[in-house]
Amino acid sequence: MKRALSIFLLLLSFSQISAQFSEKNALFLSSEMFAGNYWSINMCLNYIYNEQYSFQLGVSDMLRKAKTQPADFSSGLFGVIGTFGLSQIHFDEMQNYQVLFGRIVKPKVNGTTRFNLTAGLAYTVINEPTNWQRVDDSYGLGANYTYEISTQNTISLVINPKIEFPFTRLFGLTVSPLLQINKHRTFIGVGAGFMLGLLRPQKI
Repeated sequence: MKRALSIFLLLLSFSQISAQFSEKNALFLSSEMFAGNYWSINMCLNYIYNEQYSFQLGVSDMLRKAKTQPADFSSGLFGVIGTFGLSQIHFDEMQNYQVLFGRIVKPKVNGTTRFNLTAGLAYTVINEPTNWQRVDDSYGLGANYTYEISTQNTISLVINPKIEFPFTRLFGLTVSPLLQINKHRTFIGVGAGFMLGLLRPQKI
């Protein structure tokens, strides 16, 4: 009985601390998928203070079919069987580690919708296949080209205003455009995702 009472009191204290924290602070994870000139998925840790200012740490991976891949490229019979055909396509990739800051704007009408106007910088690693060299394989078992991977590191400008729908205190959805610009590549697309964590105060 004493143990049950102790557990109850502990849970109650955690609940009170959580309620006090969420009155002016929101802390949650978000994940989104984007479609554009690349396909992209990101994972972010988000913090919002007093429903006014936002901060985000995130990672994302962007892929597209390699622009340099020869039209007649084949991974060969072994490649097709071993990777279920996935080796037939090579990818240009941008990996991003981003820090964004934002301003929260809420419509005048009552509701849970809010605009999270975020922008910031990302450290970007670009990996692309290059220097394709044709090789002879009369049996068609192996790939008919060799290639190298070119890697470039750069800084990107990221602009990612979001429409957020924190339907409950713990779960919500997002819709947003995304623009990322660096000296080598530009990504533009739209996406949607979800939020999970302490999203907003109990009362709206």
